[in-house]
Amino acid sequence: MIDSPTGVTLTFGELAGRSHQIVHALRSRGIGKDHIVAYALPNGVDMLYWILSLQESGIHAIALNPALSVHEIRTVLEHSGAKALVLHADYADAPELARTTNVGLKISVGGDLEGFESYEAFVEGQPLTVPEDRSFGSPISYSSGTTGQPKAIARPNPPGDPTVIADKSKVFAQAFQFQPFEGVHLVSAGMHHGGCQGFYLGALTVGQPLVIMGKFDPEGTLERIERFKVTTAYMVPTQFVRLLRLSDEIKATYDVSSLEVVVHSAAPCPMEVKKAMFDWWGPVIWETYGGMEGAAAIAKPKYWLERPGTVGRAVRGVEIKILDDEGNELGVGETGNVFIQTQAAFEYRNDPDLTASVHRGKFFTIGDVGFLDEDGFLFLRDRAKDMIISGGVNIYPAEIEGVLLTHDLVGDAAVIGLPDPEWGERVHAVIELTEGVEGSDELSAELMAFCRTKLAGFKCPRSIDFTDELPRTETGKLLKRRLRDEYAAQAESS
Repeated sequence: MIDSPTGVTLTFGELAGRSHQIVHALRSRGIGKDHIVAYALPNGVDMLYWILSLQESGIHAIALNPALSVHEIRTVLEHSGAKALVLHADYADAPELARTTNVGLKISVGGDLEGFESYEAFVEGQPLTVPEDRSFGSPISYSSGTTGQPKAIARPNPPGDPTVIADKSKVFAQAFQFQPFEGVHLVSAGMHHGGCQGFYLGALTVGQPLVIMGKFDPEGTLERIERFKVTTAYMVPTQFVRLLRLSDEIKATYDVSSLEVVVHSAAPCPMEVKKAMFDWWGPVIWETYGGMEGAAAIAKPKYWLERPGTVGRAVRGVEIKILDDEGNELGVGETGNVFIQTQAAFEYRNDPDLTASVHRGKFFTIGDVGFLDEDGFLFLRDRAKDMIISGGVNIYPAEIEGVLLTHDLVGDAAVIGLPDPEWGERVHAVIELTEGVEGSDELSAELMAFCRTKLAGFKCPRSIDFTDELPRTETGKLLKRRLRDEYAAQAESS
């Protein structure tokens, strides 16, 4: 393993030993099987120590975004009943967390924190040997936003030896053609995110070393791909956008021919962005669709190029159906709610009503709208909650955002529905311009006219606002609810 932020290099054996040591230390404090441990750590090898130790000790891990506020972390800790919190020394408000949460064990990583025990003191004297009575610990995944009612996806710990269960991760990686004991995997997205985590753990199980970036940097990504001869990687679409904004001169400087598989997920990827990545990196871009509730589909490069826009076909053991609002199954090409059946059941922790609300029998939905073609390939239209209904017609913001992002002056775009007395809702765009460009009435008119050259008139924005920065999660998901609330309040007050 190569940890770019710290310069630490580890062998697989050293990584395993550090993880075993944590298991022994936790057990010495009375924390073990079926307990919960939360950690908020930046990208780096410390993240690996903890996730691997919890997975071999039957402990449920909660990987928290280290950018969360004290309130958000405290909400998750209270909701989950975590026994321990692991926090990095860079977290500025740690003393407040120490005072206001009753978690029994608090450990600091990377330095001392007031009210926390240091990692070094915690593991001191503990052996590096393989623990006895190992069992697999299933992670608990909290949704990105925790300001409202927490939503935690949980599964019971499966029986059996964790080494055998980890082989499922090996099968997962090989489904994406990660070659055993060949190549190098680049970690450039947030390691706390479930999508990124699934792929770097998969790479480890097939024997690929990791090159870990502390934070994503477009040119730094290219430099590492060339220097370490990276073969596999996981990214999110906003990383593609930032890579494509590099000058042609910089792009040509670095050799990326070692790349074999680059997987993306987590947020919709505009079609033009993905085509541009294929033109640059070749047929190495894979897409996976699903959520922490369960993986659903894979779009291999060949099939995406044959069917631009698809998010893939159901993976083995998974079934996808399109249902209307009454639960009736729709036919080929008919747009409706996407429902998925997988082999692994899940629940939203401590929320049976929410769990029931997303299920129809053994099928569940993560809230997307789309259709299946005649060969079973899935095409998404949008999130059901983001759909705009104007004059009784369904409008899908993702389609409009994809068009806006092809304009040279648009850096980022979000489309939302705002209340309209005549139409019910009107299409409104919030746009982040490229560096050095100023918003104006003339530019708004230009962008609206640009949309009309590519979209039906009823889909085009009727109003546009400009912003310095759109609210997105680290994985690139637009925080549409925040935008809708903000602009709806402005509309009411005007």
